[in-house]
Amino acid sequence: MQKSERLVLRLAIFSRFLLISLIITWRFLFPPYDSSAQINPSCISSSSTADDLSHFEAADRVVWPRVGAAIEGSVVWDSVYFVRIAECGYEYEQTYAFLPLLPLSISLLSRSVFAPLIPVIGYRAVLALSGYVLNNIAFVLAAIYFYKLSFLILKDSAASLQASVLFCFNPASIFYSSIYSESLYALFSLCGLFYLFSGSNYVAILLLGVCGTARSNGAIHAGYFCFKALLQAYDAITNKNSISVS
Repeated sequence: MQKSERLVLRLAIFSRFLLISLIITWRFLFPPYDSSAQINPSCISSSSTADDLSHFEAADRVVWPRVGAAIEGSVVWDSVYFVRIAECGYEYEQTYAFLPLLPLSISLLSRSVFAPLIPVIGYRAVLALSGYVLNNIAFVLAAIYFYKLSFLILKDSAASLQASVLFCFNPASIFYSSIYSESLYALFSLCGLFYLFSGSNYVAILLLGVCGTARSNGAIHAGYFCFKALLQAYDAITNKNSISVS
């Protein structure tokens, strides 16, 4: 890893700690506007993983119920849907607006890496914690690839570093540290574009295809391949005409 990439890595990690500290501070100072975190009915399906782990949800069985409640209380707005899908699957028609990459990743992490924490803070809190950890790590990796892609295109280390700093400290950066799909979308988009401009078309197709399972607007990345095909066709026609003339 180059010196500039290590600097971007440190800045990205610092920006996440700074943002999370600000989030916690404001949560203590002001009550949340959205109260949907308190709405958590049982899953419709009786065969869901949530029902299999429901015996950990009782307050008298959880070691740190207050910590679990605090983490669950931070799940608001669209985060409610992502955690709900990870817990219960797609139950209602409106949940199909939320694509499966993030809920699936959260579910896998909660059943593997963070599974030992279920009896400590509760299953739903573990789902939320998995989402937070996943998205913040994804953002840090996305920041590195943002710098690599910028340098690949601009050929200017200083400009690429400035762009990466703005990416880490932009006003909408809170979405990258919440349980939203922006972090995974950014990671796979930037990785895919980096490999596309590097000439690794098959890797780019795979990454940008995965990107489309995070957010529906990932489908627009097909335009890069269409444009590249048009350029190749234009070059082929131009070269054929030049050969014919000569």
